Amino acid sequence: MANDGLHLLTIAELGGLIRSGRLSALELTRAYLERIERLNPTLGGYITVMGESALDEARRAESEIAGGSYRGALHGVPLAVKDIIYTRGVLTSAGSRALSDHRPNYDSTIVERLRGSGATLLGKLNLSEFAMGGTIEHPYGTPRNPWNLDRSAGGSSSGSAVAVAGGLCAGALGSDTGGSIRGPSAFCGIVGLRPTYGRVTRHGAVPMSWSLDTVGPMTRTVEDCAIVLSAIAGRDERDPSSSAEPVPDYLAALRDGARGARIGLAREMIEYEGLDDEVRSSVTSAVDQLAELGAEVGDVGLPISAHSGAAFLATADVDAAAFHMERLRTAPDLYDWNTRARLETAALTPSVVYLRGQRARALIRDELMGALGDYDAVAMPTAPTLAPPIAQSTGSPGGYYQGRRDLGRRRYTSPAALAGLPAISVPCGFSERGLPIGLQIIGRPFAEARLLAIAHAYEQSGGWHTRRAGFEG
Repeated sequence: MANDGLHLLTIAELGGLIRSGRLSALELTRAYLERIERLNPTLGGYITVMGESALDEARRAESEIAGGSYRGALHGVPLAVKDIIYTRGVLTSAGSRALSDHRPNYDSTIVERLRGSGATLLGKLNLSEFAMGGTIEHPYGTPRNPWNLDRSAGGSSSGSAVAVAGGLCAGALGSDTGGSIRGPSAFCGIVGLRPTYGRVTRHGAVPMSWSLDTVGPMTRTVEDCAIVLSAIAGRDERDPSSSAEPVPDYLAALRDGARGARIGLAREMIEYEGLDDEVRSSVTSAVDQLAELGAEVGDVGLPISAHSGAAFLATADVDAAAFHMERLRTAPDLYDWNTRARLETAALTPSVVYLRGQRARALIRDELMGALGDYDAVAMPTAPTLAPPIAQSTGSPGGYYQGRRDLGRRRYTSPAALAGLPAISVPCGFSERGLPIGLQIIGRPFAEARLLAIAHAYEQSGGWHTRRAGFEG
């Protein structure tokens, strides 16, 4: 099969071609490595490209499949992971100069599971420093949105979103503490899933907040998201926070569709004065489309969740400061200015403020769980604005990550994070200038299968996932 256009195919399509013998896993990996070499210097998606080991893994996959040992839908498919995820002997920098020589002596459980599924690992993806967002100077280059190079690719998991949207891998893993999978996915026009807290192991991942961090898939389609989640979900004895809740058949669940699903549109998130009009229009149209697909749609009030940004910062940043305390004392100059400022501020936060944040977190969870008692899912925008210019999206004073603007942004992604609930972002339109817009759907604990089914039904009817960023260097 010709290499032209392979990067436009989904994981499901590539897996089917590889299994049938119509596509060589080795040639597919070579095609992706060629694109990375050509486009990554501009897009900034990768920190480390694992070219030689990727080719070795592809050869092994090809041999196994030819010999009748087919492992499943990811066998021979090239993926990449965010550079907080440990890879034995390979740089794991967390996007920071502070870890510029950090080469773990073991693989994370997630990498073990991906390799166990037969996937090929292309490399490690760029991010904001220590997954905190708001980095002013990325030491490995600033990730750029493939839809518009002058626009932000989002927060922490920006490199993962760039690599998927730019066709530099078939799918990726990101991490989401307060929105770092969902925000970049919305800005870059892909699908991103924050799983339920504990659904996916974090053993061998650099933490930000022990009580909020999750790892999840970022892909071009909901079906691909289900495929990757199936490979990484499940209990891990090395991560005591991981759950023993049984892992369902996520692919089979896609057939359930949206008919009969009860979906509540969050009033405070739609009526927010800082919401871009084009975002509001696209999201309300998406919910109307779900109603046409047979969902029962209503309005739901989330007045406490609308103030979740402050509770998130009071919780997550203090957790992060505890992890970084010793390095802040001994090597503060190795941090980006904004990361250091946030961590040092959090380190001085009184315990009473942290406890108030935790109390607010409990109220937000109660509010969301109450809403999810009446509805199967809650819908809202993933982000209140379109992808901002890169110059406005750093932690510099007055930027996207500062002041009231930052709290307004966080009201959309913080509620699910603070409540430990699963949430998915799926493309639901484009602005007049061609920038993607994301619909966020939040579900009950461990109800990823239901979320994926609803999102898949909408995706297939809307067709936004068929658009591809046209950047080719």
